[in-house]
Amino acid sequence: MQHWWVNQNQTYEQEIAGDYLWSPKTNSNGRRNRFYDAMTEAAPGDVVFSFCDAHILAVGVVSDRCDTAPK
Repeated sequence: MQHWWVNQNQTYEQEIAGDYLWSPKTNSNGRRNRFYDAMTEAAPGDVVFSFCDAHILAVGVVSDRCDTAPK
């Protein structure tokens, strides 16, 4: 089991309401980002701390492996 810290200032409401985590695959300049790549490493049973507006607003447990999906 691993622990993950997710900064969700822009997408928190949508992600919590939809019961998912989302991140882009690349930065605005088209380059890969280690933090975005880490989303693919989350596994069922891992704990996720959701950080938004300078607070941990939610703690969740990963239920499934990642999928590619549009924002």
